[in-house]
Amino acid sequence: MHGSDVLKLRANDNVVIALRVLPAGIRLEGVSEPLSVDVQPGHKIACAPIPKGENVLRYGQVIGQAKEDIQPGSHVHSHNLGMDAHELQDYEFASQNPSLEPATEDRQFLGYRRADGKVGTRNYLGILTSVNCSGSVARFIAEAAERSGILDEFPNVDGVVPIVHGTGCGMSGKNEGYAALFRTLSGYAQHPNFGGILLIGLGCEVMQVSDLVGGRPIRADGALRYMTIQQEGGTRRTIEKGLTELRGIAEAANRVSRTPAPVSEITVGMQCGGSDGYSGITANPALGYASDLLVRHGGTTILSETPEIYGAEHLLTTRANTVEVGEKLIERIHWWEDYTSRNGGEMDNNPSPGNKRGGLTTILEKSLGAVAKGGTAPLTDVYQFGELIDKKGFVFMDSPGFDPCSVTGQVASGANLVVFTTGRGSVSGYKPTPCIKLATNSEMYRRMSEDMDLDCGDIVTEGVSIEAKGEELFELMIRVASGEHTKSEELGFGGAEFVPWQIGAVM
Repeated sequence: MHGSDVLKLRANDNVVIALRVLPAGIRLEGVSEPLSVDVQPGHKIACAPIPKGENVLRYGQVIGQAKEDIQPGSHVHSHNLGMDAHELQDYEFASQNPSLEPATEDRQFLGYRRADGKVGTRNYLGILTSVNCSGSVARFIAEAAERSGILDEFPNVDGVVPIVHGTGCGMSGKNEGYAALFRTLSGYAQHPNFGGILLIGLGCEVMQVSDLVGGRPIRADGALRYMTIQQEGGTRRTIEKGLTELRGIAEAANRVSRTPAPVSEITVGMQCGGSDGYSGITANPALGYASDLLVRHGGTTILSETPEIYGAEHLLTTRANTVEVGEKLIERIHWWEDYTSRNGGEMDNNPSPGNKRGGLTTILEKSLGAVAKGGTAPLTDVYQFGELIDKKGFVFMDSPGFDPCSVTGQVASGANLVVFTTGRGSVSGYKPTPCIKLATNSEMYRRMSEDMDLDCGDIVTEGVSIEAKGEELFELMIRVASGEHTKSEELGFGGAEFVPWQIGAVM
């Protein structure tokens, strides 16, 4: 009998999780019949008879229904596990009233204090574009600055980041898509990881530069300058003036250096992508523990990807601070059900092919694992995509499950650090915000160690506790916030991952 080859997560589960490649015919502890076929790591095996139509349980929660009679020892996956329509349920809003004991020690990191009181973890110069049409010129300015060696004069500046995208025109100027883009661009313009911003438009676009800056102080330090290509007289003149403006911004940014700040000024965007069957039992709960540690120290953590909490939202509504906060989350769920319906989609369009190869079968299963990133802290509030986070603690920001888009919203909302869990091996970075990558399994970590910052697979292979791994991650978060480079930063990621959420018709 092989007990260490499988893992049963809850006593009432009727499936166990394979921890290595298991050959057909092997007998497993707690499973009355031999394994019927070869099973890959992270995949599910029935440990009890499951009649057709009965619920399949993992984490003690429903992850779908059997499409046929399933016998003990059978592989449980897409061929015999499906999902009925997600039914409305009693969400028991604000019924748990959870609380976390405040930390007994004051922890600090070295950050960049801004004029508005926020603290950055990096000190970049941003070249922000209002529209796709100014994207190339923004890149030309950044490339010219690099060739000129201008940054050599400013040792406190981390670099120049052109923020380019594919929208800003060919869209309505008054719908929810416009509002989302406006919040996103405004959030980046104010982000504490930028020491200054150069905003560039074309001049005739829907998302007007004048509306973005419109008589309001976007940055309290005044380190925002703007221009349009048409007003400046074309590409060459815009590049020349842009270099002049960039030098002035760099001079101001260089006067700021790292100083001690409380870890309560850290805001972490939490993401998972390229998930597998280990995500919900290793990296995600370890991140959840680290999230609780940061919240106990007065910091902020952001859970997002609304389609990927679908079916597990009840685990968040019970933790809401108030009934109103819980209702805000469910309003977003209803919005997504309508959004996918009117666009010919469905909420159960996930897991992706890679997720399924890693052992995930239904969105319910993926969502239950994804919610583990949120730890146990009370849900303080629910925000729109890119809306500035104005409360401390554990919060939720509405977003798609598409990782670059979701992180873009979290950064716009104020995340000055991102922690990203992956089982298949996602590679990306999100300038101006550093991204820590967590591997959910040790095999992938060894294969892709140049991209992964922390191996969480040892929770299964070596018996490392969730708590110990969460504390290890918490210390890594503080070091990265203080300037230690992540693997994605060392590789130069961040130039292609700014992806605003395009909602509505492209016209």
